[in-house]
Formats: sequence, structure tokens, C-alpha cells
Amino acid sequence: MASVSYHIANLLEKMTSSDKDFRFMATNDLMAELQKDSIKLDDDSERKVVKMLLKLLEDKNGEVQNLAVKCLGPLVNKVKEFQVETIVDTLCSNMLSDKEQLRDISSIGLKTVISELPPSSTALAASICKKITGRLTSAIAKQEDVSVQLEALDILGDLLSRFGGLLISFHSSILQALLPQLSSTRLAVRKRAIIAIGHLVMSCNNLLFLELIEFLLNELAKHSSTSTTRTYIQCIGAISRQAGHRFGEHMDKIVPLIVRFCKEEDDELREYCLQAFESFVKRCPKEVLPFMPEIIEICLEYICHDPNYNYDDDDESAMDTEIEEEEEEGSEEEEYSDDDDMSWKVRRAAAKCLDAIMATRHDMLADFYKIISPALIARFKEREENVKADIFHAYITLLRQTRPTIVAAGAETMEDEESPLAVLQCHLPEIIRAVHKQLKEKSIKTRQGCFMLLTELVLVLPGALTNHLTSLIPGIHYSLGDKNSSSNMKIDTLSFLHTILVHHSPSVFHPHIKVLVPPIVHAVGDPFYKITSEALLVTQQLVKVIRPLDLKVSFDYKPYVKDLYACTLKRLKAADIDQEVKERAISCMGQIMCNLGDSLMTEMNECMPIFLERLKNEITRLTTVKALTMIASSPLQIDIRSILDEGVPILASFLRKNQRALKLCTLLCLDVLVKNYGHALTPGMINDMMKEMPPLINENDLHVTQLTLHLLTSISQIHKASISNIQTDILPQILIIIQSPLLQGGALNALLEFFQAVVKLDLNKLGFRDLLQMLITPVYNPPQNQPAAAFSIHKQAFHSIAKCVAALTVISPSEATNVVSQFVSDVKNAKSTDSIVLFSLLALGEIGKHLDLSTHGDIQNVILESFSSPNEEVKSAASYALGNISVGNLPKFLPFVLQEIENQPKRQYLLLHSLKEIISCESSSPSGVETLSPYVQTIWSMLFNHCECPEEGTRNVVSECLGKLTLIDPANLLGNLRQHLDIPSALTRSTVVTAIKFTISDQPQGIDTLLRGCIGDFLKTLHDPDLNVRRVALVTFNSAAHNKPSLIRDLLDSVLPHLYNETKVRKELIREVEMGPFKHTLDDGLDIRKAAFECMYTLLDSCLDRLDIFEFLNHVEDGLKDHYDIKMLTYLMLVRLAHLCPSAVLQRLDRLVEPLRATCTTKVKAHSVKQEFEKQDELKRSALRAVVALLNIPDADKSPQMNEFLTQIKSSSELAAMFEHIQKDAISTSDTTLMDTS
Repeated sequence: MASVSYHIANLLEKMTSSDKDFRFMATNDLMAELQKDSIKLDDDSERKVVKMLLKLLEDKNGEVQNLAVKCLGPLVNKVKEFQVETIVDTLCSNMLSDKEQLRDISSIGLKTVISELPPSSTALAASICKKITGRLTSAIAKQEDVSVQLEALDILGDLLSRFGGLLISFHSSILQALLPQLSSTRLAVRKRAIIAIGHLVMSCNNLLFLELIEFLLNELAKHSSTSTTRTYIQCIGAISRQAGHRFGEHMDKIVPLIVRFCKEEDDELREYCLQAFESFVKRCPKEVLPFMPEIIEICLEYICHDPNYNYDDDDESAMDTEIEEEEEEGSEEEEYSDDDDMSWKVRRAAAKCLDAIMATRHDMLADFYKIISPALIARFKEREENVKADIFHAYITLLRQTRPTIVAAGAETMEDEESPLAVLQCHLPEIIRAVHKQLKEKSIKTRQGCFMLLTELVLVLPGALTNHLTSLIPGIHYSLGDKNSSSNMKIDTLSFLHTILVHHSPSVFHPHIKVLVPPIVHAVGDPFYKITSEALLVTQQLVKVIRPLDLKVSFDYKPYVKDLYACTLKRLKAADIDQEVKERAISCMGQIMCNLGDSLMTEMNECMPIFLERLKNEITRLTTVKALTMIASSPLQIDIRSILDEGVPILASFLRKNQRALKLCTLLCLDVLVKNYGHALTPGMINDMMKEMPPLINENDLHVTQLTLHLLTSISQIHKASISNIQTDILPQILIIIQSPLLQGGALNALLEFFQAVVKLDLNKLGFRDLLQMLITPVYNPPQNQPAAAFSIHKQAFHSIAKCVAALTVISPSEATNVVSQFVSDVKNAKSTDSIVLFSLLALGEIGKHLDLSTHGDIQNVILESFSSPNEEVKSAASYALGNISVGNLPKFLPFVLQEIENQPKRQYLLLHSLKEIISCESSSPSGVETLSPYVQTIWSMLFNHCECPEEGTRNVVSECLGKLTLIDPANLLGNLRQHLDIPSALTRSTVVTAIKFTISDQPQGIDTLLRGCIGDFLKTLHDPDLNVRRVALVTFNSAAHNKPSLIRDLLDSVLPHLYNETKVRKELIREVEMGPFKHTLDDGLDIRKAAFECMYTLLDSCLDRLDIFEFLNHVEDGLKDHYDIKMLTYLMLVRLAHLCPSAVLQRLDRLVEPLRATCTTKVKAHSVKQEFEKQDELKRSALRAVVALLNIPDADKSPQMNEFLTQIKSSSELAAMFEHIQKDAISTSDTTLMDTS
């Protein structure tokens, strides 16, 4: 401490030196000291440092003054409160000084202090702010000197933006000081006053806000001078930008006034009016809706407002000559400079306003295409470059809004003549005509705008430019030439070229290849690496275009092969180039070899060794593996044997690397090599691969396991001898993974294929019986230490092993009879353990699916006996087995199953599950559907007899059967289902509605068009009198919204009111139940509310553009105060909403914060059970996640309620720790998503 004081005293002494260099260095050293976190000043040092720095503010030397001001920032956080007050007092007094330099330096000092004050709610910040504010407002109000006013307004703006919430007591006096400044004679004063008012309205109370709006409305109504009217409209624009959520309710008074001023003959006023409209559209989307047609009309009028220029003379020939003449004429002819023509600003404001309208009103897309699209296309000829850029941007926004509708509405959109895409298709020729002219422009910015617009157009309508390439190719050629381009222009042109090559049919480009190849080859050789990189990407795509391998084309590609090869080879050889260029050169050469390799046989010897070199390099190896895979899988059968001897061992070594992507790509590459070049691979090479395989086969990465098994299967087909080596290391790993509960899908199928491949080889010790024995050992001979009651292996493993046994049996029909007989006797045998019975049943089911087992005596009755087993798993396996055996011989077994369903009411549930298995299996293939067809009507009638079952589980199985049957014959059965909606029984209605859920999948199906026509009838059950029917209707609606939104998009207007109705808590459904001495409250409406909120969450993903987001938010608000499960759902919704429609959420922020605060501050009763504490903890966590998401909305931190809540969070150690942890999580996840997309 003493040494610090001594050091500081030393510096202070030097600061009094007459030598300015001493003073400068001492101040600089002080600055360094103050920036150290560890420094602690005693009272005396504090006082002296403050006094000295304030004195140095008046130093004669400007550099010393500047340093002194910089020291104030770190000093504020190091000294006591009263010292900060002294600093602020002195700075405020200096602001009013006569010396201009001192005034300037003091105002910088005040800004520094304000920016360094510790944030919100601390007493220090509050007292300092109040001190400064009083002085500033009086300075603004009284001061004659404009420069002081400007500085004071600037500082006040800073103060309000950071600490507006702490100055509530001063808001009124601040406003009184600011309002007169709006009519100041100096425009700069007005401008800064507007900025300060913008910051003030974020945190001021409602009365003051109303007072401000009243004042502005009165002044606008007076319209005393155009100059002040401009300022008031600018002010209104600023207020709506900063506090749109409070501004909406005054819209109906303000918009008519502004519309009136648009008619005034004053371009500047018009510009401000249009800017105000733009901010209304962005910040008050709901309230501005009634005025939207009028605003669009005004924008369309003013986007053409160019009174000083005549476009009619602009014919084609004039345009071409104009470019050359422009330079010389500049001095003679009257140029339209910005000084004497303001109309361009009006056009720009109109374009930006249209842009905002199209970005926020997705629901009006069809109207935009009819009204706005033609107007924008007509204005592509705009003469002012900046305005033209905004017009292009507006059209790009329109195209971007069109993209989501394509995904949502599917293929049928193009058939509808009124649909946005159909209208866009009609506008295509005009767009191309307009862009064609612009691509000849000298202006680089204009051409970049054209390419961005065309890129977006191609992404919305792939193939759109098919008939228009002839008119665009000259423009592309022009922009790739060195004379007319900058680097960025070339990169943008190449990027556009890549996009159109990807999204059009190859034959479209064939007439133009001659023109395109030379500039692309030239660009590959460009010295700037970014151009080279982009050009290589284009070259790779171009190779696929000049010779597509999947299409028959007559185009003669041979003249271009050598050029493309030579330019890529030059880049491939270079070792000292950018990483991205290296990778793209490898990929491009891979593509050239894959598509054109048969024309490059002599060049192979030069190029292949380079691939080998790149394979050895850690940085380029992954890209090289991908390129080799491409070459090896080429249908041209390129001869790459020269590199296999050295290459395969390197590839095999990659299998032990940690990099997952490398492992996956290498496995794919080796698989292709084994399949296509198996004869060239020696047993030694195969051995190298197989040595690396055992660690790859494990449950931690099933994708790697799957590819490894594929590779083994490929090896078994080509190198039979190598497979006999699997017994020591590989097979034990495979037998372990079969028992994994995670094994399923692709990995399981790969395993089945592998076993079938091995059995076919008929190798010693790997024959059918050997493999069968290995597979069933864990079931029949479990480890001795197993508990008696437990199953010997995991339940999922029974299914996996049964599938493997079936795969072996199906491929060895001669063994089938014995195996099946053995399993049947194991099921019958009373001594068999539950594990053996369970496994035998599953194995019989899997075998019976592929082979007819009707010859095995009374197999169905044997299985039926197991329905009586005390073990639930065995019962379920028996049900599965009966269903699958029936698939093997439907005419024999299906009538038996149907008869049993009728005769055995107690076994109904299990028998219906068997029936479900039959329908699922048969409906998955056309031949199965044909086999099942004769029985459909019988099954259908029988199922309706069981609709009334009181057991919900049974009814659900009936529904699934009905749904899957409907998919077999939708034309007849869907209508039949619809008729059952009118049946008086609520149970039948709920079964029918649930059945519809099983007809909807996320893949296109034949039933879709029929469903679209009648799903409305099924959804009418949303207002069914029965609670359960309404609940299942919501579940079905949710399934449709999730899997096929196009089915329900057009019904939302009628469905949403019923959906929202179900989110309300109903008192009549809440009842009290007595449990001994305790009373317990039960809410029968909870399930249906949960279903309703789940639907709302799904709609956010699939139909956001069809929702009135404010109405939606009302119900989210209710959900925030509901039961635990519903709160959790609504917190998730808030996170999504904050990301998807931030401006709407910001308008409701104050109302949303309250329930979040209530959750976070709720205390659990001390004697509650542990689960209660855990639940409350999880609720708080989820609520805080929602708070973090809300804080990511721009300007959310300006809300007084939100700031108050944050203070509360930070004052509680438990909440503060939770909050900090969640914030870190949020940052790290956003970082990883950014990394993933890059």
C-alpha cells in the first residue's frame, strides 16, 4: 500500500513539472497504474489524484489534456463516491466555461465517466446521474451558446441510454428542456434533441409518454412551418424506432397526419414521412396493418418520384453510347448533384419502406407479387446507384419471403395460378430484360446487386433461367473480364455462376460452354487466392455439366478437357498456396478424373502421385480421401491401381485416428475400392484394413460400426479367404454389439447383411450351425451370476439376436425346419426360462415373416398359449410372433387371428397388436397390399366392433389399425371414417380422430390430396362436447402441423379460436379428492391444456406466417401462470418467439416479465418432499433460459421491469449463479452452431 502511495506521489510531483514531456509521461504512467485491477488508493492519494487530473484538464498542452481525460475512465471505479461527485461537479462547471477547448475536453470527460460508471441500480450511478442531469438540463434550457447545447444534448443522450431507468424523477424536467430544442434554429441541436428523446421514451412512464405524443400531435396539426414539421416527423420516427411497443396505440391519430404531409411539395419532408412509415411497419406491425394499403400506395408513388429526369429516351442504343460519353460531358451539362435534387432520397426511403413491409408481412405475399413486384421491376432502371441498390435489396427481400412458402406448401403451389410462385414465373421475362440492361452498366455496385438478385431468384425457382441464359451470358463474361471488374465483382460473379450451374440442367449450358470456359480457366490462375478458390468451385461444377455421368448428352466435351485439367493441375501442384485453394484444387481434380478420366489416361501418371502426397499430409488428407472415393466410384472405371500399393496402407492407418470425419470417409473409400478394385487388392492390404476394425465395432458410434460392417460384407464377396480371420478379434466384437440396447436401424441392417454374406461362404467354423450357436449362447447359457428373475440380456438384444437368427435361417432354407421345430419345442417346454421363451417367440416371428411356417403343426396355438404367461414381456413377444407368422401365410393365419379377436375378449389387446403387426408388414410393399386387399373389409368391420372398448390402450391399437388400413385404400375408407364422426358414442369418435393421426406422415403419400379435402371435418371435433374427443383432436392436429403443415395451413382461421379456447383453465374441471386426512386437487383439464400448448409450440415452427402473433402471445402469457408442465412448455415457446419475432415480444415484454419473476421468486415450503424442490429448481432454470433469450432481443435491456427483475436476480446468490451458468451455456451453444454452419 505504502509503495503504491509513494509511486503515485512521485507521479503527481512530475505532473507539476514545467516540461510538457514530463507531465505527459507521468500522466501516461498513472493511466497504466489505474488500469491494474490490484491497485488500491488511500483517501489522501485519491484526493490528490482527482485534484491533479482535473487541473491537467486545463493544461496548455493538448496531448496532456487528452491523456488526463482518458485517466478519468479507470479512475471512476477506483475512488470513493464523493470523489466521483467532485469530478462530475468540476466537469459540469467546466462545460459552462468561456474557453472552448476546456468545454470540449470536459464534455469528453463526462462521456468517459458515464460510460465507465458501474451499471444499473448502484447508489453511486444514481447519485452521479442525478447530479449531471440537473446541470445538463439547465445548460440545455438556458444556454445561448450553441456548442455548449450540442455537447450537453450529446451527454444527456448517453446518460439516458445507459441509465434512463435511474433518472425517473428527472424525466419530466428533461422533457421540458428537450421539447423547445426541437424548434431550435440550428438543425444540429434538433437532431441531438431527437436522439435524446429517443433514449428517454424507452424508460419514461406512461403519462410522460402521452404528454410527449400529445405535444407532437398538436404541433403537427398546427403545421406552423415546414422546417419544424420535418423535425417533429423525424422525432416521431425516432420514438417508434426506440419504443415501438408503446407507440402502437397512437397509430390511428398519427398516420393520417403523416399521410397528409406526404402530399406536400417538399422532398425532405416526404423522405422523413416515409422513414417514419418504415419504423411503424417494423416496430408496430399489428397496429399499422389497417393503414398498410395506403402506405404501400404512397411508397409505390414515390419510388417513381424523379421530376428532373426523363427515362423515356433511354433506349438500348443510347445506353451503349452513354457509357463512353459520360466522362467528357460531366463539366458541360448540368449534372444532377445531391445539392439541387433531393428526389433520390425520397425514392430511397420509399424502397426501404417497401423492403420493411415485405420483410414483416409474410401473410400478404400474394398481394406483394401482384402490386409491388411489377413496380420494383420497372424501377430497376433507377439512375442513382444507391437507390438502385436499395430497390434490388427490396426485391431480394420479396424473394426471400417466398422461400419458406415453397417448403411449407409443397409441389401443388405451382399449379395454382394465383400463387406467388406462379406470378413470379410470369414476371421472369421482365426481370431478365431489366437485369440484362443493368449488367452492361459500368457501376460495379449495380452489377453486384444484379447477381445477388439473380442468385436469390434461382434459389426460389430452380431452373428459372433456363430460357434466358443467352441474354445473361454476355453480362457474366463482361464482369469476369479484368478491365471491368474489382476482385469482389469477380468473386460475386463466380459465386453466381456456381449457383446457376448447380440449379439448372446441364444441357442448358452446352451452347455457352465455349464462351464460359476461357474466363473461368483464367480466373483459376488469378493471383488473388479468393478468386482462385471460387473459380475452382465453379470448375468442379462445370466438369459435371459438360459431361454429366447420370444423363445421356450429345455434347462434345473433349476440346475443353485439357484446358480444365491444366489449370487445375497447376493449382494442385502448388504447395505454397492458401489452405482453401489446396482443398478445392484436390476436389476439383477428383471431379475431373471422375467425369473426364477416360480422356486423360496419359496424364494419370502425373496426377495420381500428387494425390498420394496430399494423402500423407495431415491438413489435406480428408479432402483427398473424398476425392479418391469420387474417382474410385466413377462409372468410367478409372485405372488407379498405380497408387493402391502405397495408398491402401495409408488409408488403413486412418482408421485408428481420432478424427471421426476422417474415419467415416476412409471407410466409405475403402468400401468403394474393395467393390470396384477388389482384384487389385492383395491379401496383405485386406489384412491391413481388418487389423484396424475391432475397435471400430462398438455401440459408442453406430455409424462407424455400420460402415465397418458394410466394408466387411464387401470383403467377404471378393476375398473369401480373408473372412476366416475374423474369428479371433472381429467376431467377438460383433457378438458384443448384438447385445447392445442401442443397436438398431442402419447398423442392425448392416449386421444382418454381414451374417448372410458369411453364411453363404460356408467357411470352416463359420457355417450356419456355428454362427447360430454363437448367437443364441447368451440366451441359452447365460453367465452363472445372473439373478434368477432377471432376463439374461437387455430386452432390445432379444430382438436383435432374433433378427440375426432369422437372417441366417432365411438364407439356409434346408436348416429352417429343424431350427423352427427347436424353437417351438422351447416355447412348449415348461422348464424353459422366461428368457428362452421370449427369445424363441421373437425368433419364430422374425422367421415367420419371411417363410411360411404353416407346415409346423399347430404353431399358432402354441404361440397363443404364451398369451397366458405371467410375464408381460413374453405376452408381448407372443403377440408380435403371431402377427409376423401370419404374414408368412395370410390365408391360413389371418382368419384365425380375426376369429380369436371375436372369441377371446380377455386377450383382445394382445390379439389386436398381432393384427397391427400384420397390417404394418403387409402395407409396406405393393405385393403385401395385394395379398391383404381381400381381407380389408372384414378387418375394417371387425375393428369398428371394438371402437367402444373402455380401455384407452386397446382403442389406440384399433385406431392405428384403422389408420394403416385407410392408407391401403384411401378412396373408399377415408369416407367411411368420416361417416363415423356423426356416431353418438364419444369413444368411437375419439378412435376415428386418432386413426387420422396414423394416416399422416412426413413423406408424400397418395392419401394427401384426399386428406386435404376432408381433414377440416375431422378437426371439427375440436369443439366436440366430449373432453377426451377434443384432446385427441388436438393431438391429431399437432401431428398434422408437425409432419404435413400444408394440410392445415388454410384451416387455421377456423381452428385457432378453438385451440386457444382449450388453453384456458376451467374451474368446473378441477375437483378435490380426499386421501385419508389430506385433500388433493385434481385438474381434469390439464391434459387437454397441455395438448393445446404443444400444438401452439409446433405451429411456431411450421405456420408462423399464418399466426396473429399478438393473439398468440396472450395465450403464452396465460401459460406462464399455469401448471408446472405447461410453464415448462411456454418457457420453450418464449425462447423460440424471442428468436423468431423479437419486435412483437418486445412490445409485450413488461407483461411477460411479471410471471417469470413470480416463478423465480417462489419459495418451496420447508417440509416439502425432495421432488418438489427439484421441480421448482428446474422451473427456475427454464424461466431463466427464457430471460436470457429475451435479453438477446435488441433494446430489451431498456425495459424498466426487465432491469428491475435483473437486479433481483443478481441480488439473490442462488439465482445469480444459475443465471450466469445459463448465460455461459447460451454463448457456447451459439458459438458451436456458428461453427457447424461455417
